[in-house]
Amino acid sequence: MKAVLKSIEKKNMNSPDERRDAPKGRIELVTVSGTTFGRATLEPGWKWSESVKPLVKTKSCEAEHIQYFISGRLRVRMDDGSEYEFGPGDVAYVPPGHEAWVVGNEPVQLIDIMGLAQIAEQLKE
Repeated sequence: MKAVLKSIEKKNMNSPDERRDAPKGRIELVTVSGTTFGRATLEPGWKWSESVKPLVKTKSCEAEHIQYFISGRLRVRMDDGSEYEFGPGDVAYVPPGHEAWVVGNEPVQLIDIMGLAQIAEQLKE
């Protein structure tokens, strides 16, 4: 049996496949070889419960995330009350059941390889 070689795929986050906007934030998605990368840009004052919850109508964020933080600071409160803060260079796994908000006056920019695609689908509905 002859092996099938895959070709290289190249895309740029500055020309995303999809974009979703919510109050004080946006999500840009690029899919390469079946993996979706999401870039979120969240402005100062962004809070999940104010910007996304009214659109998706869930108690808290139900998406599971793996994220790399580029800039800004994001605070996350789990449904059990525990809190964590993430900033530039941090890599995080955040399970479903959380609230999040931007800390300070700098926008948060992060790359997500698990979760933002799910949120983008909810925002489409």
